[in-house]
Amino acid sequence: MTDDLVSTESVIELRIENIALLFDPLDPFPTPSRDLSKTAEDFIVEWARELPRRNPIRLILHIPQSGQHDLSQLQVAFSNHFRQRARRVKGDIDELFGVGRTSLMIGLATLIACVLGGQVAVMLLGSGSAARILSEGLIILGWVANWRPLEIFLYGWWPLARRRKLFQRLAEMPVEVLTT
Repeated sequence: MTDDLVSTESVIELRIENIALLFDPLDPFPTPSRDLSKTAEDFIVEWARELPRRNPIRLILHIPQSGQHDLSQLQVAFSNHFRQRARRVKGDIDELFGVGRTSLMIGLATLIACVLGGQVAVMLLGSGSAARILSEGLIILGWVANWRPLEIFLYGWWPLARRRKLFQRLAEMPVEVLTT
């Protein structure tokens, strides 16, 4: 294996005065089950987005030496938090596809109705300009009704899938604590 193919580790560094600031103060659960604070999560996620996607990520926490710190559950807490975030995004993807399926059924029914309506217009009004305008307008309307489901199935889920993969990477990252 050449050196070009070996991925290097990407590092996120976070300096914090107190470990408690990493966690949501309103979450009543003990540390391994607590959610990260919005600020800490946003900082980590934004930094991770800028890192190469193929590299594993490692988190280094810089904390002051003074004070009591319960460091034993930090790895579990970070893994639990980001694993839960990945599950939530998976639920968002599933919900989006559900909306897409419903929208597709409505869109296809609308398209069929518009095509049939256009044919009826030609039969009733003849082959004149009014019948063609009405017929083609209905066909355009039928295709426009399918715009949203096509957008969902072709492009709409990509950002969510990328976010889920990022959360999965963050759930696997080792956490290292350095005292200053």
